Amino acid sequence: MSLGATSRSLRGISVVVALLAIGAAGCADVVDSAKDGAKKVARQRSVFSLSTGDCYNPNSKAAASEEFAIEVVPCKEPHEGQVVGEFTIDDEKSFPGADAVAVIADERCPVEAQKFAPDTWALPTGAEVFYYHPTKESWATGDRSVSCAYTKESGKLTGSLKNAPLDADQLAYLKGSTAVYDALWENQPEGEVEDDLPGYKAQAKAVAAALDTHVQALRNIEQPETGKLRAQLEKAAGEWKKAASAGDSDTFYIAYDGAFTGIDPNKSIAARKELKLATTVPADEAEVWAG
Repeated sequence: MSLGATSRSLRGISVVVALLAIGAAGCADVVDSAKDGAKKVARQRSVFSLSTGDCYNPNSKAAASEEFAIEVVPCKEPHEGQVVGEFTIDDEKSFPGADAVAVIADERCPVEAQKFAPDTWALPTGAEVFYYHPTKESWATGDRSVSCAYTKESGKLTGSLKNAPLDADQLAYLKGSTAVYDALWENQPEGEVEDDLPGYKAQAKAVAAALDTHVQALRNIEQPETGKLRAQLEKAAGEWKKAASAGDSDTFYIAYDGAFTGIDPNKSIAARKELKLATTVPADEAEVWAG
Protein backbone atom coordinates (compact mmCIF):
# COMPACT_ATOMS: atom_id res chain seq x y z
CA MET A 1 0.00 0.00 0.00
CA SER A 2 1.53 3.30 -1.06
CA LEU A 3 1.76 6.12 1.45
CA GLY A 4 -1.02 8.61 1.06
CA ALA A 5 -3.38 6.17 -0.59
CA THR A 6 -5.40 6.02 2.60
CA SER A 7 -5.12 7.65 5.99
CA ARG A 8 -5.98 7.01 9.60
CA SER A 9 -7.35 9.44 12.15
CA LEU A 10 -5.61 10.15 15.43
CA ARG A 11 -7.75 11.01 18.42
CA GLY A 12 -6.17 13.94 20.25
CA ILE A 13 -3.23 14.55 17.90
CA SER A 14 -3.69 15.37 14.20
CA VAL A 15 -0.71 15.46 11.86
CA VAL A 16 0.31 15.40 8.18
CA VAL A 17 3.59 14.65 6.45
CA ALA A 18 5.69 17.77 5.95
CA LEU A 19 8.13 18.21 3.06
CA LEU A 20 11.74 18.62 4.12
CA ALA A 21 13.65 21.44 2.54
CA ILE A 22 17.17 22.83 2.89
CA GLY A 23 17.23 26.62 2.89
CA ALA A 24 20.03 28.83 1.73
CA ALA A 25 22.74 28.67 4.40
CA GLY A 26 26.44 28.11 4.87
CA CYS A 27 27.95 24.87 3.59
CA ALA A 28 28.22 23.30 7.05
CA ASP A 29 24.63 24.21 7.84
CA VAL A 30 23.50 22.71 4.53
CA VAL A 31 25.32 19.44 5.27
CA ASP A 32 23.95 19.24 8.82
CA SER A 33 20.47 20.02 7.59
CA ALA A 34 20.77 17.40 4.87
CA LYS A 35 21.87 14.78 7.43
CA ASP A 36 18.97 15.63 9.73
CA GLY A 37 16.57 15.51 6.82
CA ALA A 38 17.92 12.16 5.63
CA LYS A 39 17.60 10.71 9.14
CA LYS A 40 14.01 11.93 9.42
CA VAL A 41 13.09 10.49 6.02
CA ALA A 42 14.71 7.15 6.89
CA ARG A 43 12.60 6.96 10.03
CA GLN A 44 9.28 7.51 8.28
CA ARG A 45 6.82 4.66 8.79
CA SER A 46 3.28 4.08 7.67
CA VAL A 47 0.76 4.30 10.51
CA PHE A 48 -0.43 0.90 9.28
CA SER A 49 2.87 -0.66 10.35
CA LEU A 50 3.04 0.66 13.93
CA SER A 51 3.94 -1.95 16.54
CA THR A 52 3.46 -2.05 20.30
CA GLY A 53 6.43 -0.36 21.96
CA ASP A 54 7.23 1.98 19.05
CA CYS A 55 8.10 5.53 20.07
CA TYR A 56 7.24 8.19 17.54
CA ASN A 57 6.96 11.85 16.62
CA PRO A 58 4.17 13.27 14.44
CA ASN A 59 5.38 15.15 11.38
CA SER A 60 3.37 18.33 12.06
CA LYS A 61 0.61 19.80 14.18
CA ALA A 62 -1.87 20.53 11.42
CA ALA A 63 -5.35 20.66 12.89
CA ALA A 64 -8.16 18.41 11.66
CA SER A 65 -5.85 16.53 9.31
CA GLU A 66 -5.29 12.82 8.93
CA GLU A 67 -2.12 10.84 9.35
CA PHE A 68 -0.59 8.31 7.03
CA ALA A 69 3.06 8.43 8.13
CA ILE A 70 5.02 9.32 11.25
CA GLU A 71 8.64 9.36 12.40
CA VAL A 72 9.52 6.31 14.50
CA VAL A 73 12.44 7.12 16.83
CA PRO A 74 14.50 5.32 19.47
CA CYS A 75 12.66 5.61 22.78
CA LYS A 76 15.76 7.09 24.43
CA GLU A 77 15.27 10.20 22.26
CA PRO A 78 12.60 12.78 23.15
CA HIS A 79 9.31 11.77 21.52
CA GLU A 80 5.65 12.69 21.60
CA GLY A 81 4.10 9.25 21.85
CA GLN A 82 4.58 5.53 22.38
CA VAL A 83 2.36 2.76 21.06
CA VAL A 84 1.18 0.68 24.01
CA GLY A 85 -1.15 -1.81 22.35
CA GLU A 86 -3.45 -2.51 19.46
CA PHE A 87 -6.62 -4.39 18.62
CA THR A 88 -8.83 -5.02 15.63
CA ILE A 89 -12.50 -4.19 15.19
CA ASP A 90 -13.82 -7.56 14.06
CA ASP A 91 -17.54 -7.32 14.73
CA GLU A 92 -18.41 -4.60 12.22
CA LYS A 93 -18.89 -5.38 8.51
CA SER A 94 -19.32 -1.82 7.31
CA PHE A 95 -17.58 1.28 8.63
CA PRO A 96 -19.52 2.19 11.80
CA GLY A 97 -18.56 5.86 11.68
CA ALA A 98 -15.79 7.81 13.40
CA ASP A 99 -17.84 8.42 16.54
CA ALA A 100 -18.67 4.71 16.96
CA VAL A 101 -15.02 3.76 16.42
CA ALA A 102 -14.01 6.35 19.02
CA VAL A 103 -16.42 4.82 21.56
CA ILE A 104 -14.84 1.40 21.02
CA ALA A 105 -11.32 2.81 21.33
CA ASP A 106 -12.21 4.84 24.43
CA GLU A 107 -13.24 1.60 26.10
CA ARG A 108 -10.50 -0.73 24.91
CA CYS A 109 -7.36 1.43 24.70
CA PRO A 110 -7.15 2.03 28.47
CA VAL A 111 -7.20 -1.76 28.89
CA GLU A 112 -4.30 -2.12 26.45
CA ALA A 113 -2.43 0.71 28.19
CA GLN A 114 -2.93 -1.00 31.56
CA LYS A 115 -1.40 -4.22 30.22
CA PHE A 116 1.60 -2.31 28.85
CA ALA A 117 2.18 -0.24 32.00
CA PRO A 118 0.25 -1.78 34.93
CA ASP A 119 1.68 0.65 37.50
CA THR A 120 0.07 3.92 36.41
CA TRP A 121 1.77 5.74 39.29
CA ALA A 122 5.04 5.27 37.40
CA LEU A 123 3.77 7.23 34.39
CA PRO A 124 5.05 10.80 33.90
CA THR A 125 2.73 13.65 34.80
CA GLY A 126 0.41 14.51 31.93
CA ALA A 127 0.55 11.11 30.21
CA GLU A 128 -2.73 10.45 28.39
CA VAL A 129 -4.12 7.70 26.20
CA PHE A 130 -4.65 8.51 22.50
CA TYR A 131 -5.18 6.30 19.49
CA TYR A 132 -5.01 5.98 15.73
CA HIS A 133 -8.17 4.52 14.23
CA PRO A 134 -9.43 3.62 10.76
CA THR A 135 -11.09 6.23 8.56
CA LYS A 136 -13.88 5.47 6.12
CA GLU A 137 -11.30 5.37 3.32
CA SER A 138 -8.83 3.05 5.09
CA TRP A 139 -11.69 0.80 6.21
CA ALA A 140 -12.54 0.21 2.56
CA THR A 141 -9.02 -1.19 2.04
CA GLY A 142 -9.36 -3.65 4.93
CA ASP A 143 -8.01 -1.53 7.79
CA ARG A 144 -9.56 -2.63 11.08
CA SER A 145 -6.72 -1.90 13.53
CA VAL A 146 -6.72 0.61 16.35
CA SER A 147 -3.27 1.58 17.67
CA CYS A 148 -3.35 2.77 21.29
CA ALA A 149 -0.65 5.15 22.51
CA TYR A 150 0.45 7.24 25.44
CA THR A 151 1.27 10.89 24.74
CA LYS A 152 1.89 13.84 27.04
CA GLU A 153 -0.42 16.77 27.59
CA SER A 154 2.59 19.02 26.99
CA GLY A 155 6.29 18.47 26.39
CA LYS A 156 7.84 15.18 25.32
CA LEU A 157 8.45 11.73 26.72
CA THR A 158 11.93 10.29 27.24
CA GLY A 159 12.47 6.55 27.58
CA SER A 160 9.97 3.73 27.28
CA LEU A 161 6.86 3.78 29.47
CA LYS A 162 6.75 0.00 29.67
CA ASN A 163 7.08 -1.21 33.26
CA ALA A 164 9.95 -3.47 34.19
CA PRO A 165 8.86 -7.11 34.63
CA LEU A 166 6.61 -7.36 37.69
CA ASP A 167 6.34 -10.30 40.07
CA ALA A 168 3.14 -12.06 41.11
CA ASP A 169 2.67 -10.00 44.29
CA GLN A 170 3.09 -6.71 42.44
CA LEU A 171 0.65 -7.73 39.71
CA ALA A 172 -1.91 -8.97 42.24
CA TYR A 173 -1.75 -5.69 44.14
CA LEU A 174 -2.05 -3.55 41.01
CA LYS A 175 -4.94 -5.60 39.60
CA GLY A 176 -6.94 -5.27 42.79
CA SER A 177 -6.13 -1.60 43.36
CA THR A 178 -7.06 -0.67 39.79
CA ALA A 179 -10.37 -2.52 40.09
CA VAL A 180 -11.27 -0.58 43.25
CA TYR A 181 -10.76 2.84 41.68
CA ASP A 182 -12.40 1.76 38.42
CA ALA A 183 -15.46 0.74 40.44
CA LEU A 184 -15.45 4.12 42.15
CA TRP A 185 -15.17 6.37 39.10
CA GLU A 186 -17.01 4.28 36.53
CA ASN A 187 -20.09 4.24 38.77
CA GLN A 188 -19.94 7.87 39.87
CA PRO A 189 -23.43 9.45 39.67
CA GLU A 190 -23.69 12.94 38.23
CA GLY A 191 -26.01 14.56 40.78
CA GLU A 192 -25.99 14.92 44.55
CA VAL A 193 -26.73 12.08 46.95
CA GLU A 194 -30.14 13.55 47.77
CA ASP A 195 -31.02 13.50 44.07
CA ASP A 196 -29.81 9.96 43.31
CA LEU A 197 -29.44 7.86 46.44
CA PRO A 198 -29.98 4.58 44.49
CA GLY A 199 -27.14 5.53 42.14
CA TYR A 200 -24.76 6.24 44.99
CA LYS A 201 -25.77 3.03 46.75
CA ALA A 202 -25.03 1.11 43.54
CA GLN A 203 -21.60 2.77 43.40
CA ALA A 204 -20.94 1.82 47.02
CA LYS A 205 -21.95 -1.78 46.34
CA ALA A 206 -19.55 -1.96 43.36
CA VAL A 207 -16.63 -0.51 45.35
CA ALA A 208 -17.32 -2.86 48.27
CA ALA A 209 -17.27 -5.87 45.96
CA ALA A 210 -13.99 -4.73 44.37
CA LEU A 211 -12.48 -4.18 47.82
CA ASP A 212 -13.51 -7.66 48.96
CA THR A 213 -11.69 -9.16 45.98
CA HIS A 214 -8.66 -6.92 46.53
CA VAL A 215 -8.44 -7.76 50.22
CA GLN A 216 -8.70 -11.48 49.52
CA ALA A 217 -5.79 -11.30 47.04
CA LEU A 218 -3.68 -9.33 49.52
CA ARG A 219 -3.97 -12.18 52.04
CA ASN A 220 -1.47 -14.08 49.89
CA ILE A 221 1.14 -11.34 50.27
CA GLU A 222 2.95 -11.94 53.54
CA GLN A 223 4.62 -8.59 54.15
CA PRO A 224 3.97 -6.31 57.14
CA GLU A 225 3.01 -3.04 55.43
CA THR A 226 0.83 -4.86 52.93
CA GLY A 227 -0.84 -6.60 55.87
CA LYS A 228 -1.59 -3.23 57.48
CA LEU A 229 -3.05 -1.96 54.22
CA ARG A 230 -5.19 -5.09 53.93
CA ALA A 231 -6.67 -4.49 57.39
CA GLN A 232 -7.39 -0.87 56.54
CA LEU A 233 -9.06 -1.77 53.26
CA GLU A 234 -11.11 -4.47 54.95
CA LYS A 235 -12.43 -1.82 57.34
CA ALA A 236 -13.13 0.51 54.42
CA ALA A 237 -15.06 -2.28 52.67
CA GLY A 238 -17.33 -2.48 55.72
CA GLU A 239 -18.08 1.23 55.46
CA TRP A 240 -18.85 0.94 51.75
CA LYS A 241 -21.27 -1.90 52.56
CA LYS A 242 -22.99 0.31 55.13
CA ALA A 243 -23.30 3.04 52.51
CA ALA A 244 -24.72 0.52 50.03
CA SER A 245 -27.49 -0.41 52.45
CA ALA A 246 -28.28 3.11 53.69
CA GLY A 247 -31.97 3.86 54.03
CA ASP A 248 -31.60 7.62 53.60
CA SER A 249 -29.05 10.21 52.50
CA ASP A 250 -27.96 11.11 56.05
CA THR A 251 -27.12 7.50 56.84
CA PHE A 252 -25.29 7.27 53.53
CA TYR A 253 -23.17 10.35 54.28
CA ILE A 254 -22.15 9.00 57.69
CA ALA A 255 -20.86 5.75 56.14
CA TYR A 256 -19.43 7.41 53.04
CA ASP A 257 -17.06 9.64 54.98
CA GLY A 258 -15.13 6.69 56.40
CA ALA A 259 -15.54 4.68 53.21
CA PHE A 260 -14.00 7.33 50.97
CA THR A 261 -11.12 8.25 53.27
CA GLY A 262 -10.46 4.53 53.75
CA ILE A 263 -9.32 4.21 50.13
CA ASP A 264 -7.21 7.38 50.12
CA PRO A 265 -4.26 6.40 47.87
CA ASN A 266 -1.84 8.16 50.23
CA LYS A 267 -2.49 5.36 52.73
CA SER A 268 -1.10 2.78 50.30
CA ILE A 269 2.34 4.39 49.91
CA ALA A 270 4.07 2.27 52.57
CA ALA A 271 2.75 -0.97 51.07
CA ARG A 272 3.72 0.16 47.58
CA LYS A 273 7.24 0.93 48.79
CA GLU A 274 7.40 -2.52 50.37
CA LEU A 275 6.31 -4.08 47.07
CA LYS A 276 8.85 -1.97 45.15
CA LEU A 277 6.20 -0.09 43.16
CA ALA A 278 6.03 3.63 42.40
CA THR A 279 5.22 5.71 45.50
CA THR A 280 4.28 9.14 44.14
CA VAL A 281 0.53 9.65 44.10
CA PRO A 282 -0.52 10.99 40.67
CA ALA A 283 -1.42 14.68 40.83
CA ASP A 284 -5.04 14.21 39.79
CA GLU A 285 -5.63 11.58 42.50
CA ALA A 286 -3.83 13.59 45.14
CA GLU A 287 -6.06 16.56 44.36
CA VAL A 288 -9.25 14.54 44.86
CA TRP A 289 -8.29 13.31 48.31
CA ALA A 290 -6.82 16.66 49.32
CA GLY A 291 -10.41 17.91 49.48
